[in-house]
Amino acid sequence: MSATMTSSDRATFIAQQILRKISFLSTVKGMASNESRRVSDLGTLKAFGHPLRMKLYRALYIARQATASQLAEQVDEAVSLVSYHLRKLADHGLIEETEGQGKDGRERWWQTSSKGLNFHDEDFNDAPEKVATHTAVGRLSFDQRNELYCRFLDTYQSWSPEWRKASSSSEYLARLTAEELAALSREVHEIVDRYEEQGRARDEAGDTEGRENVAMHLYAFPFRT
Repeated sequence: MSATMTSSDRATFIAQQILRKISFLSTVKGMASNESRRVSDLGTLKAFGHPLRMKLYRALYIARQATASQLAEQVDEAVSLVSYHLRKLADHGLIEETEGQGKDGRERWWQTSSKGLNFHDEDFNDAPEKVATHTAVGRLSFDQRNELYCRFLDTYQSWSPEWRKASSSSEYLARLTAEELAALSREVHEIVDRYEEQGRARDEAGDTEGRENVAMHLYAFPFRT
């Protein structure tokens, strides 16, 4: 990264690096697929790259199953607007209807259709529109993740001492080759996947005491001084 970059340039650079592989991993019970979906078409990328739709997708996989009215309450938007954007996500196969938990057959229940989404830059680097959309989605993802972390910082003292001690924020600076960084990323993701799967299994088995939603944001990228 050049020392003469503006703050806007740096934000764009970071967003591009983040989007090299964006992963939205869910803990959805009863999802259609236990595999994450690799999105490689521009139409689906555009559909997902809307601020409210990205929030709805995240809220839905946290909730596992939810109705438009439940999601509307979480994101503080009108039910009609939320319903519209849920249908747009469904049109591209990102979410789907499910039987749900309610007794009212008129109420639509939704779930994600896979165990998350992956977007890779090599699928969107052959045309200017694809590159621009890809970068915009990366910046949006970074902004929403940052918003989530800032919300935690704002409410830090409201969490118990156990949770404050368990939470972490770290920065590591290393000298690595591309191959070494790729190997490191694989190992870290394997560890996170193992804990996520164990936690999901225990949660579904009824071991819910003391469990909270936990976000872990991992960024690993090269830079130059």
